[in-house]
Amino acid sequence: MIALDIATGGAMASVKAAVAGGQLTAAITKDAVHDLGRTVGAPVTALVKCTEVSSAVG
Repeated sequence: MIALDIATGGAMASVKAAVAGGQLTAAITKDAVHDLGRTVGAPVTALVKCTEVSSAVG
């Protein structure tokens, strides 16, 4: 995956990454962007933690 966009706010940041079939947006702390050296165009790895999944047909 490649970081497409990084937008920072007060304490949080959003990182958009290209994935097969679309994009994934992650919410991380602004400090994490700095500590991990995240930059647009850099490779990223995503771990997804989910506490609930909903699906609908229709």
